[in-house]
Amino acid sequence: MSPKSPKSPKKSPNQIPRRSVLAIAAAAPLLAATLPRTVHAQVADFPFRDPTLGLEARVADLLGRLTLDEKVALLHQYQAPVPRLGVAAFKTGTEALHGVAWSTDKSAGGAVVTATATVFPQAIGLASTWDPALVEQVGTAVGTEARGFHAENPGVWGLQLWAPVVNLLRDPRWGRNEEGYSEDPYLTGAISTAYGRGIQGEDPDHLRAAPVLKHYLANNNEIRRDTTSSVLRPRVKREYYESAFRPALAADAATGVMSAYNLVNGRPMTAHFDHNDVVRTWTTRTLFNVTDAGGPNNLTASQAYYATQPEADAAVLRAGLDSFTVDDTNSAKTIEAVHAALAQGLLAESDVDTAVRHILSIRVRLGEFDPGGGPYGHLGKEVVDSPEHRALARKTAGRAIVLLKNDGLLPLPRGRTVAVIGQLADTLYTDWYSGALPYRITPFDGITEAAGAAVTTTEGVDRIALRTAGGYVTATAAATPLTVSASTGDDTRFDVYDWGEAIVTLRALSNGNFLSFGPDRTLVNNAPQPNGWFVQQQFKLVAHGGGHVLEYAGNEADDSWFGDQKYVVVAGDGRLTITAKSLAEATVFTKEVVRSGIDSAVAAASEADIAVVVAGSMPFISGREDDDRQSLDLAPAQQAVLEAVRQANPDTVLVLENSYPTTIGWAQQNVRSVVWTTHAGAETGHALADVLYGDVNPAGRLTQTWYRSAADLPDLLDYDIIKAGRTYQYFGGDPLYPFGFGLSYTSFDYRNLRLSAPSMSGQGEIGVNVVVTNTGTRAGDEVVQLYTHQRTSRDPQPKLRLRAFARVHLAPGEAKTVTLSLRAADLAHWDVTRDRWVVETATHDVLVGASSADIRVRGSLRVRGEAIPQRDLHKTTEAENFDDYAGITLTDRTKERGTSVTSAGGGWIAFRDADLHARQLDALVSAPAPTTITVRTGRPDGPVLGTLTVPGTGDRYAYVSVSAPLTGAQGRGDLYLVFGGPASLGTFSLKR
Repeated sequence: MSPKSPKSPKKSPNQIPRRSVLAIAAAAPLLAATLPRTVHAQVADFPFRDPTLGLEARVADLLGRLTLDEKVALLHQYQAPVPRLGVAAFKTGTEALHGVAWSTDKSAGGAVVTATATVFPQAIGLASTWDPALVEQVGTAVGTEARGFHAENPGVWGLQLWAPVVNLLRDPRWGRNEEGYSEDPYLTGAISTAYGRGIQGEDPDHLRAAPVLKHYLANNNEIRRDTTSSVLRPRVKREYYESAFRPALAADAATGVMSAYNLVNGRPMTAHFDHNDVVRTWTTRTLFNVTDAGGPNNLTASQAYYATQPEADAAVLRAGLDSFTVDDTNSAKTIEAVHAALAQGLLAESDVDTAVRHILSIRVRLGEFDPGGGPYGHLGKEVVDSPEHRALARKTAGRAIVLLKNDGLLPLPRGRTVAVIGQLADTLYTDWYSGALPYRITPFDGITEAAGAAVTTTEGVDRIALRTAGGYVTATAAATPLTVSASTGDDTRFDVYDWGEAIVTLRALSNGNFLSFGPDRTLVNNAPQPNGWFVQQQFKLVAHGGGHVLEYAGNEADDSWFGDQKYVVVAGDGRLTITAKSLAEATVFTKEVVRSGIDSAVAAASEADIAVVVAGSMPFISGREDDDRQSLDLAPAQQAVLEAVRQANPDTVLVLENSYPTTIGWAQQNVRSVVWTTHAGAETGHALADVLYGDVNPAGRLTQTWYRSAADLPDLLDYDIIKAGRTYQYFGGDPLYPFGFGLSYTSFDYRNLRLSAPSMSGQGEIGVNVVVTNTGTRAGDEVVQLYTHQRTSRDPQPKLRLRAFARVHLAPGEAKTVTLSLRAADLAHWDVTRDRWVVETATHDVLVGASSADIRVRGSLRVRGEAIPQRDLHKTTEAENFDDYAGITLTDRTKERGTSVTSAGGGWIAFRDADLHARQLDALVSAPAPTTITVRTGRPDGPVLGTLTVPGTGDRYAYVSVSAPLTGAQGRGDLYLVFGGPASLGTFSLKR
């Protein structure tokens, strides 16, 4: 790495000692977030406080007044105040994924503070509305409530909001599926733009709050999430993963990105130059980019990418990230590392200035230095959980619900008795990125209000007792550690909840709390619901020795501190402790079923006219941050209850309440009606009843493909959606429910597809018009979806791809002409032969319908673009720009820029339709030991044109230029480079 400044960087004339800045940082919790009026009076005339000046002038004025130490102290998440200028402390990052969720309190040692606020449907639910205008209203409410919390305590509730998450939902097993919007980049871009615009407000110069997109880039696995590398060849990276992030930034509906934990092509995203080289090119606005929590330290720890923290922090700044989210509230470590980087010549003061300029730009736009805090400074805590926001939450939750099957049972008639059954029947769950619910309308509550007849409920779970030779496992109402006692009463009863993958939770009847990992490795019934980062309420009941052993299955079981003690034993004093290392050492309990969940469910269903089974997930257990799913099935006990209820009462509705596609093939075949909702907040029960009883005609649509089996999916770590056949664009199988699917209580007819022109140029735009008619008897919304397919191309093209959509409301018998715009630029794909976007001359199918698998009308469009010419490999070609491959990966050529193709041996890359006339091939290569790369034509085992002899270079970043003579290289054809052993290929070229 080349030094960028002298060893001893220049100091500003008014620079104060670094120890003083560190003292200020350490004392920040003691400083008021709003500085005294006397200080403001002294600095009121500074130009940076003059709202009539331009943004750049204000930022430049403030930046110029800061010392180097003061600037460095602004680079951490907890930015130190500058009292002499009247600049308050500033904290980045309030979580606000589907409502204001939580933040941290530095004055309380970084404790998490959860907001009691309006909780809207989870992010995937917001996208399921297919209604950007509604989502923008939700964003407005969230930004407004963020202002309300900020007014109450600006030291805790910062106005830079870490939302939305725009990572694409390419695999439903991803534990954070609930946080994203869709598997489709266009839909993701439309919804994230709407949410971000709502948060910001209508004037981008005066921000209500500052949304930050998470997590750039290709972050879709939790297993080894900080050490796995997402392998992205250029087409996949540009057309798919980047395309989700670009729209909101290009529309000025976001103010920055957060870097992801993972690596991309071998380079950690925490120090990836994409943040400068790519992300900042999408907008003319200044972006304030941040690292994810702990990311900078990963560079020297789990990733071992840099030897020292000064090197790592210098790389973070120079790559285009402006703020370090690391070491919790302790900014001193970052300050020390950045100063060390400056002293070592790894950074120049100008690098610090660049980052601080980005930071100050957003702070100025937030109105911090305006009189009264700018146009949003008047908002107070009274805006939180307002009646208007409650109404919006109910409306949004209703619009997000997807009707998956209906044979006429829905909408339900009022006046008929209902049994509401299932683990989620009379409860609401929140997730890791949710605020606390200010009130709760459960499915049972909502249906009870709406039914007009008697409504009963049962959870349909087994109630058990666990017995040993010494007595029964006993849980007191006071939530003391569990013991074995002579009691036989309710304090020995536990309800068992099945969440799938053998994980259960146990709720004590004595106080309604769940069993948890307690002090001194004891069991204690102290959790109102499963919660927390480690979710210490997870267990397994393992059949063993003629009975059952209780195994602790909380997340810490994978942590080094936990060790291998994970089984429960009864200690000498009768307490239950998690101290056994094996099944053989564990206490064997006799499980007595006091009440059968299936029997109680069947009894309730048999006595009611209609049975509603509410099944699904627990967001802290069934996959979440740091925990991917292994299965997409409904939990076995919940499936058994559903089947038994359906047998007892044919008029059964399944309400599936979770955050990811689920393999519910049995329900699709056997249950009369199925609806799906996310965990949708306090208004879940009202919204559900609104749909079940027909007050709201469902029009939510799926934003992901629902597969019949997890076996339909490739490896979770395979990010190449083209090669692996992922998402509706490339999946070749038969899905359970296709992308864009959703039913209605009415029917719609599509007719008269008309294009405003039969063809267009490569820079053109046309209108696609279709007449949609409500042919049923109920008013309803239809989501009109426009897809295209390119018939011919040099490169593999998607089966179809979403280009536009509109949610339209139609009264019975009403017809509307829906007009959707289609630009030629939308039809471009990434041309690897020339490293740029290309609109090919081709005919495109124009497909309009109700889902990706329900195309109602179609036409064709001729696009006058260009032809991709024969590939010219005589120019220096980046090896990553291959057309096909096997047995290779992509790695970092240097720690800053460049990508290489790497194989352990036996892999190959292909370059199609090339001019093969050549006498020699030159290449830039690296290898741990001498090996070869064979040049072939036609196929991987085709005729040999020559062989590159690759010397051992030792260091993986040490590359050498080598050449090989070619024989018989002529004509037009496909070139294959086949790796004989471990090697990396950076670039190559043919010589005539």
